[in-house]
Amino acid sequence: MALTANWSYPTAIRFGAGRISEIAEACSAANIHKPLLITDRGLADMEITTRTLDLLEAAGLGRAIFADVDPNPNEKNAAAGVKAFKDGGHDGVVAFGGGSGLDLGKLVAFLAGQTRPLWDFEDIGDWWTRADADAIAPIVAVPTTAGTGSEVGRASVITNSETEEKKIIFHPKFLPTVVICDPELTVGMPKFITAGTGLDAFAHCVEAFCSPHYHPMSQGMALEGMRLVKDYLPRAYADGTDLEARAHMMSAAAMGATAFQKGLGAIHALSHPIGAMYHTHHGTTNAVCMPAVLQFNKPAISGVIEQAANYLNIEGRFDGFCTFVDEFNASLGIPKTLTEMGINSIDIDRVVAGALSDPSTGGNPVEMTADNTRRLLLACI
Repeated sequence: MALTANWSYPTAIRFGAGRISEIAEACSAANIHKPLLITDRGLADMEITTRTLDLLEAAGLGRAIFADVDPNPNEKNAAAGVKAFKDGGHDGVVAFGGGSGLDLGKLVAFLAGQTRPLWDFEDIGDWWTRADADAIAPIVAVPTTAGTGSEVGRASVITNSETEEKKIIFHPKFLPTVVICDPELTVGMPKFITAGTGLDAFAHCVEAFCSPHYHPMSQGMALEGMRLVKDYLPRAYADGTDLEARAHMMSAAAMGATAFQKGLGAIHALSHPIGAMYHTHHGTTNAVCMPAVLQFNKPAISGVIEQAANYLNIEGRFDGFCTFVDEFNASLGIPKTLTEMGINSIDIDRVVAGALSDPSTGGNPVEMTADNTRRLLLACI
């Protein structure tokens, strides 16, 4: 089966191996004539990045890159990116990379034309309406990992470096105009990144599927996304050059991020403050927290998890699904606890407070309180 397609849900997606060659066409479709490619430091000098810059330059679109992006991007990265965008006279962004490059790229395109400060656009109530929508620059997104799904997201996760809090900045026009999903760009991912990003996609699907909110389209997408991760992440982990597995994982990542319009939950509510405070890898943190969160939510999710287990051909109903998660994590080299991740001394009060203030709490099937969230965190430690 040829894994090549053109999709327009949730946005225009050019999917298939080798389709980075269409980057100039994608910019044209987005009405970008002088793009700024934004990525993270680790990708800045890699062949996939320089080749993309070559393609842009050859098409007469210039050769401009901004790569001052931390693994957990923050407001300082955003300010530097906006300055580079304005100084270069750019009219759009090519957001390139994993979650950090994609989130920061989308944020720069958003902020460059605004007059209000960054934190005025946090995902609280209708704060997004404060933005001048006409001043938001167009975005072409090119994921190089298969996990966050930020390429099809309407928000960016940004760390406030002063308070060590992760904040969600939202606007409908964060959604890129064109996405290029080229699985060849993910071939060079090391195993631990393949595992962590893949399990991030899995967490998105699991939490969306369990969210009590109504969104049947997301429900179906979350279920199939789980299946793709279950079937193809082990193959991508074992052989990074397996393009079929890489392609299906890129699909799962986009599906997870589309599905979580239905909601996230305690996994992300915990991993956001932990990542902000201890600079852990987001997807890996999600994977470490998932077993405890499943047990925490058992009274409310045993039925839907049983449905998922049936679809995924996992025996044993809810308990069988939990056993699968434990064994799946172990097979991918995921630590069992936060302590094994290297967090030797955790500020429980700060993490609990951060979790309870995180927007993801609203999608958790069991109400999170100071008392039960503390017990949940202790189970993860």
